[in-house]
Amino acid sequence: MANPTDAPTSASGLQQADYTPGIRGPLTGLRVIDLSRLVAGNLLTQHLADFGADVIKVEPREGDTLRGWRTKGVETNWKIHSRNKRSICLEFRHDEAVPLIRKMIPGAAMLIESFRPGTLEQMGLSPEELLRLEPKLVIVRISGWGQTGPYHRRPGFGTLVEGFSGFAEMNGFPDREPVLPPMYLADALSGLTGAFAVMAALREVEVNGGKGQVVDLPLLDPIVNSLGPQAANFRLTGVVKPRSGSRSSGSVPRNVYRTLDGGWVCLSASTQGMAMRVLRSIGRPELCEDPKFKTNEQRLIHVAELDKIIGDFIATRTVDDNVAFFEAAEVTIGPVNDTVRLMNDRHVQARGLLADYPDEDMGTFPMHAVPVRLSGTPGSIRTPAPRLGQHSRIILAEAGLSPDDIDAALASGVLKETNT
Repeated sequence: MANPTDAPTSASGLQQADYTPGIRGPLTGLRVIDLSRLVAGNLLTQHLADFGADVIKVEPREGDTLRGWRTKGVETNWKIHSRNKRSICLEFRHDEAVPLIRKMIPGAAMLIESFRPGTLEQMGLSPEELLRLEPKLVIVRISGWGQTGPYHRRPGFGTLVEGFSGFAEMNGFPDREPVLPPMYLADALSGLTGAFAVMAALREVEVNGGKGQVVDLPLLDPIVNSLGPQAANFRLTGVVKPRSGSRSSGSVPRNVYRTLDGGWVCLSASTQGMAMRVLRSIGRPELCEDPKFKTNEQRLIHVAELDKIIGDFIATRTVDDNVAFFEAAEVTIGPVNDTVRLMNDRHVQARGLLADYPDEDMGTFPMHAVPVRLSGTPGSIRTPAPRLGQHSRIILAEAGLSPDDIDAALASGVLKETNT
């Protein structure tokens, strides 16, 4: 799509988009062998694939576990996170599976895996062996807790990490239970962090003349990093920050407020000037000189009283009227959108943040755009997520196997191919 605003819209109101198989991205020519399962690895390789990397999903006979996360029988998670990739399907328990994987390693830039620590070694694919096959290979090892440490062999689903990290204990209201995120937060952070890490390791190889290396990528470390100075704050105060709902421990006012039509808006005044502007905009300029609200330190102490004053004002207007009113006053406010409001928002539609792509299951499938935009070599959605084993034959042919060898692999049951 050249310009999202010029694209036709579907019956849902989203722009209609086409896959663009011929588009070249900045990572074109980069081959990635993806042995991972579930979200973190698939997100990492989605980012690489969106910018042109040739991501080869090596799936077990039953397929990547992410395929099983279905809504009304449709593999919605898989369709999002495995777009732009190719699939080869192997029976991992077959004696010939690992030899076939070995044949794909030479010439690859990266290998991504998310087995429990030690499994890769048991398969005969230790980092030492992989680097022997391809000295420039960047090997990403995704796990819950890391490749070292007392917990390294524990199962590592994101839910456990979100609780262990301190995130859940910080999240929610003080008089209620801790709240886990309603989406795969730990996996998403690891996927993003991993995409950065592999490009740093790749630069060492391609620019600095270095060798391939192992990237130890736990789910735990990135989410702990994202929580900010909690340890330092505790050491300074001796107090563990209590849950505060949508309020901030650093600046006031900051909260969500109920509107006249039953919706919500979120308001944030992270600077002194913005806080004063909020007070003047709601017709209470005298509060700017009130000792309880004059400084951020005092506003933090009297946050409940200030929230009631602001909330009472906001409750007299609808979501849209509040947004228009405060934007005119140059106050930082926005709607709390649900999925429908987001899809129908004019800014989302103008930027093509979501678009309807052709889909064999749904007719059209609403797909997120590439989340970052390069001005010269942008990413693109070139192909839909692959069917299980859709590219098995061509991938092994590229690895040097003859047609007879591939036919033999199919006949033996180690390889599966999907033609439809």
